[in-house]
Amino acid sequence: MKIFAKIRFLWGAFVISFVLAAFMIPLIVLFPKKKGPIMHKLNKFIIFLMGGKLLQVGKPDPDADMIVMNHQGIIDVIGMEALQRGHLRWVAKKELFHIPIYGHLLKRGDMISIDRENKKGLIKLVKDVKESIEVKHRAVALFPEGTRAKGQELLSFKSGAKFIANKLAMRVQPVVITGSKYLLNEHDHTGHNATVKFIYLPAIDVKEAPDSWYDDIKKSMQKVINDEFIHYSRSR
Repeated sequence: MKIFAKIRFLWGAFVISFVLAAFMIPLIVLFPKKKGPIMHKLNKFIIFLMGGKLLQVGKPDPDADMIVMNHQGIIDVIGMEALQRGHLRWVAKKELFHIPIYGHLLKRGDMISIDRENKKGLIKLVKDVKESIEVKHRAVALFPEGTRAKGQELLSFKSGAKFIANKLAMRVQPVVITGSKYLLNEHDHTGHNATVKFIYLPAIDVKEAPDSWYDDIKKSMQKVINDEFIHYSRSR
């Protein structure tokens, strides 16, 4: 059975690369004003071709201007985009902008690049996020763990998201994602039919929240992750 899982991984990787290169990037270049709907529909198509399904629990807060999520792999982004009606602006490390195909999509999608090695990177990030909210009217989406985790426990949240949210008095909504790694596991190169679940938790208005709000978000996300695993055998 493992050979089929390996084949499913190769199929998934091919589908993602092909749809991005042959359809998504050319279309958003030709129709830049419609890049949001184009990306949403084609990401849904990718999930369908891979044999995946999406399940949304809870509702996106229309006033939230920062979305924070746990991270397991590229399916987190694809699935989240497929569910959107608005147009998120993703925060990604600058190295990803240099990857063939995917990096080109990030640039054409007008996403935010962060340089973790540059001390001035945080200052630029604050300016970019402020522009997203006040000028582009696009909520920012990011993974506060900063990297892909292998286990059930959330990694330490990077302080950058907290600093920005406090600085700009943002409204932050956490989202827990489970099942994405089963659909496409980039660690052991396997793939399966799977339902990817996106659980929207209540948004927090930072300017009215206690100083512990960032830790509280992490705790609430970890509780949902644990409950999903214990009661439904769904890993994050």
